[in-house]
Amino acid sequence: MASLLLLGSTGSIGTQTLDLLRSLPTRHTVFGLAAQRSWGTVLAQAREFEVPFVALTDLEAAAAIRAQLPPTVHVFSGPDAHAEIAREIEYDIALHGVVGAAGLPASVQVLERGKTLALANKESLVIAGEALMRIARENGGTIVPVDSEHSAVFQCLRGEDIGRVRRILLTASGGPFRATDPRELAHVTPAMALKHPNWNMGPRITIGSATLMNKALEVIELHHLFGLERERIEVVIHPQSIVHSLVEFVDGSVIAQMGPPDMRGPIHYALHHPERVPNTLRGFDFASFAQLTFEKPDPARFPALDLGPRCVEEGGDAGAVLNAADEVAVGAFLEGRIGFLDIPRINRAVLDRRPGGGASVEELLRSDAKAREMAAAEVQSPARSPIPSGRGPAGGR
Repeated sequence: MASLLLLGSTGSIGTQTLDLLRSLPTRHTVFGLAAQRSWGTVLAQAREFEVPFVALTDLEAAAAIRAQLPPTVHVFSGPDAHAEIAREIEYDIALHGVVGAAGLPASVQVLERGKTLALANKESLVIAGEALMRIARENGGTIVPVDSEHSAVFQCLRGEDIGRVRRILLTASGGPFRATDPRELAHVTPAMALKHPNWNMGPRITIGSATLMNKALEVIELHHLFGLERERIEVVIHPQSIVHSLVEFVDGSVIAQMGPPDMRGPIHYALHHPERVPNTLRGFDFASFAQLTFEKPDPARFPALDLGPRCVEEGGDAGAVLNAADEVAVGAFLEGRIGFLDIPRINRAVLDRRPGGGASVEELLRSDAKAREMAAAEVQSPARSPIPSGRGPAGGR
């Protein structure tokens, strides 16, 4: 039995993790649950899995759940609750499904304790990848990626020498606007952008899949995870989302990891790594695998994509600044305050004006805060696009 700390238990990754544990009840015991404010959902999870530790960053939510749980359950509360539970309780694996920069302090705590971090919070590596990889090395911690693409690369490289890799082909579905005329993207509304053709994900990641900013961030993540320079990372559009990524070796051999678009697959692998444990998840079937196609990304449709490689080349706090700007821009778009095309515009503008900062986690978080201020100012800028009406872009899908 492995003990599990589940960070982000009420989100897409967290709820799918608990679904998996229900089907394999003897493999893991849930020792801690962490979320932001959805205390009713956490309460039900804590009761079902008899969890002794809970963390909620919202103080009112923490007070509400504390009144409903027995006194034997300890409740961490406040802005630092996720980092506190990661630092204070005992566990073997922390599965980290929190979205955004708010997840970074908990990642630091897990790795400083030399634990296994099953990481779906890509922002941790985007913001502070160099620092996190160093902390893991110095303390004996392990990062097992949960992002489907990075899990695929992780599996393809098992037992291989990274020096024998010619390039990594990072796949992207292309989102709902892969075939849309770029001139029509100004008419995209949040409801349209949230209709991903293949995956069921949270709103920030889904919008990132529509702009391909999500893939730009994953290029940075891949760089830090595997020590790959920009020249060995290439993004390719794969509309079916069956091939989760490919590794091409110096001898021309290509290894791909494939499976239906279901995040429970990489979650299951991360929970049991390095074992291959049976489950009931779907594998090969003729209907899903009948046609696998690939194409180059269109820079006119996806102007955000080149910001990821740029951050790899610039280093420093570039990743922290880009991620912060994108969180603000996506939030403003979902609230209807800016247009779809403003997202990459704001991200680029903030990145262009970044003052630069140090490489420690504390300094990177200061860069994050400054970038958010700059992005908020850009949201109010007269340069923003007109807010679209309800009509959709022609040719979208």
